[in-house]
Amino acid sequence: MGTIAKLSRKGPARVESMPGFEGRYVEADGYMLGLESFDQAGDFTPMYRGLPDDLCQSHHCGYVIKGRTIFHRPEGDEVFEEGDAYHVGPGHTGEIGLPGTQVIEFSPADEYEQTMAVVAKNLEAAQG
Repeated sequence: MGTIAKLSRKGPARVESMPGFEGRYVEADGYMLGLESFDQAGDFTPMYRGLPDDLCQSHHCGYVIKGRTIFHRPEGDEVFEEGDAYHVGPGHTGEIGLPGTQVIEFSPADEYEQTMAVVAKNLEAAQG
């Protein structure tokens, strides 16, 4: 039997935060569930340096609760706004198009963790 997982804004979760961002995450049955809030707009393309082709290597399914998110792909950009659901495969970078953007996202945990390990190193280097 599979497990049941709950993720809420106030319940137990792994919390990642930095100025302008808070993410709350729970892992269940090989998937990472995330609630992400962005106080600032920003292009995260530089954070993927060091991954194959300098692009995110994880699948993501999500829903834009509020605001706008943009996925940059070699073949062009895709914009998702409040009320849009999305799926994006490996080979993209991300941008938050509006301050106050909130998304819920589901990603394979192994792909997500491998990608985020590189992103964390890039963040650490950028913050000096």
